[in-house]
Order: sequence, then C-alpha cells, then structure tokens
Amino acid sequence: MRRWLLFTLMMVLTACGSGTATPSSPQTPLTNVRVGLDWTPNTNHTGLYVAQDKGYYAQQGLAVEILGAQEGGTVEQLVAAGRLDFGISYQEGVTQARVEGVPIVSIAAIIQHNTSGFASRAEEGITSPRDFIGKKYGAFGSPVEEAVIRGLLECVGAGEQFDQVKFVDIGSSDFFVATERDEVDFVWIFKGWTGIEAEVRGVPLNIVMMNDVQCIPDYYTPVIITSEKLIAERPDLVRRFLAATSAGYRFAIEQPAEAADILLKAAPELDAELVRRSQQYLAGQYQAEAPRWGEQKLAVWRTYAQWMAERNLIARMIEPEKAFTNDFLP
Repeated sequence: MRRWLLFTLMMVLTACGSGTATPSSPQTPLTNVRVGLDWTPNTNHTGLYVAQDKGYYAQQGLAVEILGAQEGGTVEQLVAAGRLDFGISYQEGVTQARVEGVPIVSIAAIIQHNTSGFASRAEEGITSPRDFIGKKYGAFGSPVEEAVIRGLLECVGAGEQFDQVKFVDIGSSDFFVATERDEVDFVWIFKGWTGIEAEVRGVPLNIVMMNDVQCIPDYYTPVIITSEKLIAERPDLVRRFLAATSAGYRFAIEQPAEAADILLKAAPELDAELVRRSQQYLAGQYQAEAPRWGEQKLAVWRTYAQWMAERNLIARMIEPEKAFTNDFLP
C-alpha cells in the first residue's frame, strides 16, 4: 500500500509540477502595426527604430512595420483612411487636415520646439530677415513659406519690401547643389539635419532660426499622428504603441551614440558621421524642458492655429483641444 501511494504521488508531481513548461501553450500572436514616415529615414525617426531594434514593440505585443512615403495619398490621408495605423506629420499639416475634415490627432511631439531656420552660405551675409530683401529664396511650394517670410520681414519693420524677395521653385532639390549653382541664396532647413550636414561637409552657414526671431509662433514639428477612429475603437493599441515608442526616444536621449548606430543599421545608406552628429544634437531637443517626451501644450496648438487663420492659411479656426492629446503618453 505504501509503495502504491508513493507511486501515485510521483505521478501527480510529474504531471503538475512541470506545468509551466508545457510546449502546448502557444504564444499570443503579435498585433501588426503600420507606421508611415513623412520622408526618408532620418534622426527625427530614431526612436521608432530603437523601439523596434530593442524589442520594445514586441514587449507590448506589437509587430511594427516602418514604411517610407506611400502612394495613394499623404500620410495624413492614409492614417485617416486606416491604411496606416500611425504616421509622422507636423502641426501645420494636422491643422490643415482638420480644417478639411480629415479626422487625425497628434498623439506625441517628437521634438519640443521648432528647430528650423533659413540657411544660406556664409558668404551671402544673410544674418537677419532684413537680409532676405533682394535675395533668391529656394521654395518648396507650400503657401506657408510666403506667410512665414512676410511675417519675419514685418517683424523687423520691412514687410513692405516682401515683393523684393524672389521665390525660386526648387522642389526637392538638394540645398547644397542649389546654393552652389547660385540658383538660390537661402532655403528653409532643419538645423538638426541640413545644418549638421553643412558642418560635416565643412560648408560655413548662417541660419536665421525661426525661434530666435520670435515673430512666428513656436510649433511642433514633427509629431506622431493616428486617427480618431483608432483612438475610439482601440485605445489600448495606441497606449501600447506609445509606451514602446516613448521608451525608444528616451533611449535616444540617454544614449545617442548607440541610437545612431541602430538607425544606421536600419538605413545603411545614410552618412554615418551626419547621423551621429545629428543624433547628439537632437538628444537635447527631443524632450527639451518638457516633463516627459512627447508632451504637447494647448497654448502651442491654439496660438499657431490662430496665426495660420490670420494669414489665411486655413479657411477657419480649428478646435485646438481636439487636434492633439497627451492621454496615451506613459
């Protein structure tokens, strides 16, 4: 009897004690997520690639595909239509989209402040908006360009001389090629990319930074967007995506050198020195003085939308509190 009891006990322990290792319990499949970039991969996007490389998305149960520019519409339109779950946009684009009834929402600011400015080769002597007068500006074709340059000139008391700035359409032409050929004298750039590239190339620049002049309201560029529909129907997905993405950008802030290597692994066609220097610069810009990465302020959304409305860049004022949310940030 004692021998039978011992045998029974051993069988029970064998059956129950190893239950945690049963190979028959399959893992929960990851949820596929599509993210659309606003341009080719660059250091604005590093946090996404870090989150993917470090497994932060997988830890949140997500299989994230990062896509370049897509055919069939803008990032804003594709996100609204559900063809992309998330996308990279900018405050101006979100504002214009919402005026047109495109139901997208900004859920995180990738960079806290506008880091763009008007760049020229040092020999042009363009150090303030007043120096734009009589010069050739390399335009990309957005109506906001005229409004911004006119606003900067008005700020320095030279608004009536706006028509003395010659707009030359350069499309997507390279800043360095266009200025070297003397096609244009100055171009609107991001300091963290083209400005850094000039340093790498050894090309001295003057950059009239937008926020240094303090005439045009500060705004968020770029931002991460999603659709109102996804927020309403799958808020947990939005929350998990941002939890992982936030971790990716925090890593880029704290360890920019390794973050640069991760971006270069994903996009080996990029110039390594440019990426590393740009990553160092943006490490201090992603969050800046904000209490957490991604935080957005109502005042920034309201003030910039009002400026756009005053300049007739949008047909009507939006409800700024509906254009963004901080609710899904960790």
